Amino acid sequence: MARTPVAGDGPRGGTEVPRGRTRWWRVAALVALPALVLLPALVVFVGIVLGEEDDRGEGGRASERVPCAEVLAFGGAVLPAGARPTGGCTVQGFQDIHYSAAFRMPRTGVQDWLIHTYPDAPEPGAEFCAGEAADLCLDLSHARGLPDGVEADAVQVRVVHEEAGAALVRFTAFTL
Repeated sequence: MARTPVAGDGPRGGTEVPRGRTRWWRVAALVALPALVLLPALVVFVGIVLGEEDDRGEGGRASERVPCAEVLAFGGAVLPAGARPTGGCTVQGFQDIHYSAAFRMPRTGVQDWLIHTYPDAPEPGAEFCAGEAADLCLDLSHARGLPDGVEADAVQVRVVHEEAGAALVRFTAFTL
C-alpha cells in the first residue's frame, strides 16, 4: 500500500508532492520503436562500409594468390616467353570465379603471343579500350574468339606500352 505524504515529509517542508500523469512506458516505447526500426538499416550500412575495406569480391571470398600459370590456363593461355610476373596472380570468387595476372614482356612479342594464343579472335586494338588507360585491348568470349575447352566465359587483355620496349600486360579471365 502506497504511503501518502503528510505535511513536513515533503521536500519543501510541508507541501505535498503531486504525482505526475506521465506514463513513462509510453515514452520509452515511442523512443524504442524508431531505434528498433533503424537498427537493421544501421547494421546493413556498417556491413557495406566494412565490406568495401575488405578484399572480398562479389562472391564473398577473399582473393587468394595462385600461380600465374593457373590464371593463364583458366583463360586458355600460357605465360609468353620472356615474360616476368609483376606482383601477385590472384583468384577470387565463390560461384563466379575471377582470375587476374599482370606481367611484363617485350613489346614486340605481344601481338604474336595474342595471335598464337587466340587465333580466332579479332585483331586487338586501341579502339576496344573504350577510354581505359591502355594502348591495346582485347575482349574475348566463347562467341567472340575464345577457343573451345577454355574454362573462362570471358577473357580481357589490357596492354600498356612502357619505356625500353617493354609492355605491361593485365590478363583477366572470369566466369559470368
